[in-house]
Amino acid sequence: MPTTTWNRHHVLSLADFTTAEYDTVLQTAASFQEVLSRRTKKVPTLQGQVVANLFFESSTRTRSSFELAAKRLSADTLNFAAATSSMTKGETILDTAKTYLAMGTDIMVVRHREAGVPNAIAAEMDRLGVRVSVLNAGDGQHEHPSQALLDLFTICTLIDPASPRLELLKGKKIAIVGDILHSRVARSNIWSLIASGAEVHLAAPPTLLPKLFAEYISEESGARSQESEVRSYSPNPQLFLHWQLEPALQNADFVMTLRLQKERMTAHLLPSLREYHQLFGITRTKLQLCKPNVKVLHPGPVNRGVEISSELMDDPEFSLIQSQVTSGVAVRMALLYLLGSGKA
Repeated sequence: MPTTTWNRHHVLSLADFTTAEYDTVLQTAASFQEVLSRRTKKVPTLQGQVVANLFFESSTRTRSSFELAAKRLSADTLNFAAATSSMTKGETILDTAKTYLAMGTDIMVVRHREAGVPNAIAAEMDRLGVRVSVLNAGDGQHEHPSQALLDLFTICTLIDPASPRLELLKGKKIAIVGDILHSRVARSNIWSLIASGAEVHLAAPPTLLPKLFAEYISEESGARSQESEVRSYSPNPQLFLHWQLEPALQNADFVMTLRLQKERMTAHLLPSLREYHQLFGITRTKLQLCKPNVKVLHPGPVNRGVEISSELMDDPEFSLIQSQVTSGVAVRMALLYLLGSGKA
């Protein structure tokens, strides 16, 4: 397994990931993908280590994927649920983390509805001088690194199954459509896709895609697009913001559609779900604007008939949604392995 280019102790954000680190994750995940295809899917790589899944927020795919990944690596797992924990009695987040530390935890996988919680736990572990790694499994509207990495892996293995690598996406047009304002997945994907050299087109209603979103990319070298300023904005040569769907889909190689995160919306940002689907919902008809071999991704959970039509979601000719779920186990095995291999 390639670990010579890996020196990270925590995985909290993709903002400062290097090309070598991306490729290390992709190549390691490819090795574990092969392991998962065998009859015996378990390896002793992290035997004796403890992985604690500290999910302060509900999750199906991410939590189950991390738990299965840890078990496939022969690690012991501890699963935290806020509703049945001592936090209901007033225990703080850091005290909870230190409780798991005292149980011998080696890796903490943290999800929280507030941005910055994984970073705070990582900082506390570093302050205590312990060799505990923290992996961000999604924090507020900040980032979701492992989801973006599995999206990257899904696309790269489609292009070159034998050797997935970042450079495969150079020059590709990738549209990200939906509730970008509230999406931690979109933020992490922007970092990874920009690093790959892809052209990233974001599309959503103005209420879900304000210009301020471009703060993630320097606007100093930005320029207005040639389209009407009302319709599109380009803060970076690789990043384009659109308030209409068509320019984002035009000749796109891949389309990532995002869930409308109604639980995070504190104002009336959309007239109706029906109108949203008419304007920004992905259907077979709308995909005719894309390249003929276009593929569609969605991080889940999916609001069928809102972000994407049911028939398109279930169509293996276009949909990579189930492949994303499968890729998730291999990628999270890779991350746990890379963080844990130096602790054995």
